Amino acid sequence: MITMDDIVREGNPILEEVAKEVALPATEQDSATLHEMLEFLKNSQDQEIAEKYQLRPGVGIAAPQIGLSKRMIAIHFEDFDGNFYSDGLFNPRIVSHSVEKTFLSSGEGCLSVDREIQGYVPRYARITVKAINLAGEPIKLRLRGYAAVVLQHEIDHLNGLMFYDYINENNPFLKPDNAKPCDVD
Repeated sequence: MITMDDIVREGNPILEEVAKEVALPATEQDSATLHEMLEFLKNSQDQEIAEKYQLRPGVGIAAPQIGLSKRMIAIHFEDFDGNFYSDGLFNPRIVSHSVEKTFLSSGEGCLSVDREIQGYVPRYARITVKAINLAGEPIKLRLRGYAAVVLQHEIDHLNGLMFYDYINENNPFLKPDNAKPCDVD
């Protein structure tokens, strides 16, 4: 079982590396690791389990965050429209994106960052992602709003980027050009 003790924190060089492609079909070990990553997210959102094991709630996790330089992410969340996403993805990549941007008005957080970092993180408002899911099937996800933000955050981990790399240093709450918040009606 993955716990917070297994989560790599900011400053660790693996979080700044571009992760390696996963050879497909995935090995039993890679599949088992991705299942564990998804299980961590489910556990982190279960109040009883989270309290017992002192887990911070997460909606996504990338393999570099548990010390593995592999292009694997797990997601487990419901977007603001009630759509539910729960899967593990091998070699996810953004194949197209909108010109329009979005951001979370409350900012973003990260399991690998133990401090609060305030500011707007500009993201594409809509993206299309291709990947191989946990069942070994090729999938194509068309995402917008919060779901697009979550996937971009996790895919950034595979490219050695942290969410705060996008925050305007001089004016953290400067509204990004051509953007509107995805979490406010």
